[in-house]
Amino acid sequence: MAATSPLYNQLKDAEPFFLLAGPNVIESEEHILRMAKHIKHIATKVGLPLVFKSSFDKANRTSSKSFRGPGMAEGLKILEKVKVAYDLPIVTDVHEAYQCEEVGKVADIIQIPAFLCRQTDLLVAAAKTGKIINIKKGQFCAPSVMENSAEKIRLAGNPNVMVCERGTMFGYNDLIVDPRNFEWMRDANCPVVADITHALQQPAGRKLEGGGVASGGLRELIPCIARTAVAVGVDGIFMEVHDDPLSAPVDGPTQWPLRHLEELLEELITIARVTKGKQRFQIDLTPYRD
Repeated sequence: MAATSPLYNQLKDAEPFFLLAGPNVIESEEHILRMAKHIKHIATKVGLPLVFKSSFDKANRTSSKSFRGPGMAEGLKILEKVKVAYDLPIVTDVHEAYQCEEVGKVADIIQIPAFLCRQTDLLVAAAKTGKIINIKKGQFCAPSVMENSAEKIRLAGNPNVMVCERGTMFGYNDLIVDPRNFEWMRDANCPVVADITHALQQPAGRKLEGGGVASGGLRELIPCIARTAVAVGVDGIFMEVHDDPLSAPVDGPTQWPLRHLEELLEELITIARVTKGKQRFQIDLTPYRD
């Protein structure tokens, strides 16, 4: 098996945590470059390692009429410009095995969407790029499933893997975050990331004027989930950030406002520095004696 990459080691050892952040989807080159500039400034100011995130194609949309992004070829060109202009590592997602090689030429982290977390061919193709692979736990999966998914990456010769909690289905149009998963997913023997924005989606829970549905969300609870995650001791925070969430073409209800990013990160860093969440509590069950 190959050695772990310098970026993987940097993120794994980050204190108090690392940050994967950016707008959900590439809306335009100008918008992405502007968002990268602002987010990098904030992350540098608060002292967090940043990997910039955005998607070139949102293949898993509620409606076929929904905005998906610029596509792989154009999207990768834009992400490469971000990488060069702001000296930032990049994370973006893939949906099909054939995409991995090209995406791996630009992205430093390849993200596996939650609905595809068990797709062996996709996981192996991503692993063979040698890039860091961030696997999102399926909304339908027990946390133990991530042990097998992470092992698929390692068996393909790539030790650079991390797993991400993004909520569990709770009925038809809601997700819950079970904090126990942050602990149990450590059994995958790799960094654990908390997706604090997608975890508050309400899939197909918003009716649209003129008919049809779209995903809603509970943006006001993002700080609640974020505080919980850092208190438990996750290694990384994933969050989608937008300068105008009400106008965002994708997942607007669960994107965090750019104007509040620094304030939230400062609070999370304060919590993370006082918690002992990354250390397993040693429980002594010998009889207590006076």
